[in-house]
Amino acid sequence: MPLTASSPEPLQILQEVFGYAAFRGPQAPIVDHVTAGGDALVLMPTGGGKSLCYQIPAIARQRAGQGVTVVVSPLIALMHDQVGALHEAGVSAAFLNSTLDWEQTQDVERRMLRGEITLLYAAPERVTTPRFLSQLDSLKERGKLALFAIDEAHCVSQWGHDFRPEYRALTVLHERYAGVPRIALTATADALTRADIVERLQLEEARQFVSSFDRPNIRYSIVEKKEATTQLLRFIEREHEGDAGVVYCQSRKRVEDVAQTLCDAGINALPYHAGLDASLRQKHQDRFLRDEGIVMVATIAFGMGIDKPDVRFVAHLDMPKNIEGYYQETGRAGRDGAPADAWMAYGLQDVVNQRRMIDESPAGEEFKQVMRGKLDALLSLAEASDCRRVRLLGYFGEKSIPCGNCDNCLNPPQVWDGTDAARKLLSTIYRVQQQSGISFGAGHIMDILRGKETEKVKQFGHERVSTFGIGSEFSEPQLRGVLRQLIATGALSVDAQAFNTLQLTEGSREVLKGETPVMLRESVSSPAERKPRREKTSRGAPSPAAASLDASGQARFAALKAWRGEVAREHNLPAYVIFHDATLAAIAERAPATLEDLQGISGIGGKKLEAYGADVLRVCASF
Repeated sequence: MPLTASSPEPLQILQEVFGYAAFRGPQAPIVDHVTAGGDALVLMPTGGGKSLCYQIPAIARQRAGQGVTVVVSPLIALMHDQVGALHEAGVSAAFLNSTLDWEQTQDVERRMLRGEITLLYAAPERVTTPRFLSQLDSLKERGKLALFAIDEAHCVSQWGHDFRPEYRALTVLHERYAGVPRIALTATADALTRADIVERLQLEEARQFVSSFDRPNIRYSIVEKKEATTQLLRFIEREHEGDAGVVYCQSRKRVEDVAQTLCDAGINALPYHAGLDASLRQKHQDRFLRDEGIVMVATIAFGMGIDKPDVRFVAHLDMPKNIEGYYQETGRAGRDGAPADAWMAYGLQDVVNQRRMIDESPAGEEFKQVMRGKLDALLSLAEASDCRRVRLLGYFGEKSIPCGNCDNCLNPPQVWDGTDAARKLLSTIYRVQQQSGISFGAGHIMDILRGKETEKVKQFGHERVSTFGIGSEFSEPQLRGVLRQLIATGALSVDAQAFNTLQLTEGSREVLKGETPVMLRESVSSPAERKPRREKTSRGAPSPAAASLDASGQARFAALKAWRGEVAREHNLPAYVIFHDATLAAIAERAPATLEDLQGISGIGGKKLEAYGADVLRVCASF
């Protein structure tokens, strides 16, 4: 029977298979549209429930005899966990990737061709091979190819933060299987990236579903970088002792150093970067997903597809390349909807490094200009004195009001006019270059301006420069803030080939003439008010989901978590794939005595009730 947009089946599947009473946000219209055979581009924030937007149509279309759904996914770990979660819900799913041997691969392919698999996960490289395409041809000829779901669709765009050239070959899906519906999904894409996704995947006729980018449970904080690792340590100890978190660093060495420092301070931290052996990377990722209270210190090689719901903070010790990257990475915090923190330390060197990477890249000038614009938007967010969330959402074209929850809303910074300081800095750079014929770095220029007679100043006779000491009223942090903004706006450049020396640009002229004002936030160096220490259990930090439970409820919740951990280890899956904390908390609160008491609890579908109901009742009965 053909499916229609008014079919009640998707809601039945949501309730019976996944155990949720109702769709969230825009899920219902997306599911109805795709189930009925429409193409879609879905932008939904991390934790918004994107997977259900293709999983439910896949199940519905399979039940209607329309065959297999192929899910294009870039990560092996994500495939494994998604397929495991579907198996737990009683859905036939499989993956094809390098972890399978030849015999296992052939078995999955045979099951796919027989129509025994509802969702098949595969990487874009495999989907576009002649062998796989011929198998898709066979399914299409028999009317057994139901849907293509392209996850992490921003990877197709050169303007995105995680461009993967292999995604470009996915245009073959439209060209070769024009009658098969496609849904492309991503958590992050500005207007330029969105347009590129539409063009590259030929989704011009697709309906676009753009959800709010707001993650109200995340508190955004950006601090001036001083002693970054010490600042991070203080942040974790004050705000997130015992919590799971992710710390992003730019280099592999920095990852190793920071992870070791955290371990030395008694924090359960692990390193993750592309230079580690693949088996060790996998081991660390598995520990992060399966154990509680792990802090992963990583490069951006880590994170895409990480579904761990109870990550309580994401910290950046080095500035990302753009707002999309920042939003995607910070979005890995608080997927469960409970309060979480996005914390970043940044300084002058971050600005210098990011500018240098763009300028030295082999890309064309058009691409570099776009990347500079994206970096400028991120720098504007970092230097902002108004609401961070308003700025962040505004970048994605979404209007909002001050959130009352970011650092600027909670502790508004003072703003000062740095125009005079900027003009004096630029004048000093100009006069030093005139006198010496060579350029110098930021530290030396600030010393001259502040009137410090260092050995280097005396060596070059720079105490005789006319601007020597005329900026003595400015502190070093103030001048570094001015330099950050001048470099960020292009009024000053840094020559990486000449020991990061400062160079005047065409944009310097307007500032020197006083035509371009330079307004800056005061440095906010006072630490955030320390939160009351939470009671810790033997299994790490308490779950926010259980915060409202009474003493007996807390005991049941702890026992249920212990039981869930055992089941997860037996199944080689993260604990949240068995049941989320919120589901365990609801069980603990209800204190069920019969299987009927478990029905209707969010997250308990038919298969899970059958598989785990008796065990859950046994655990609860012990209290």
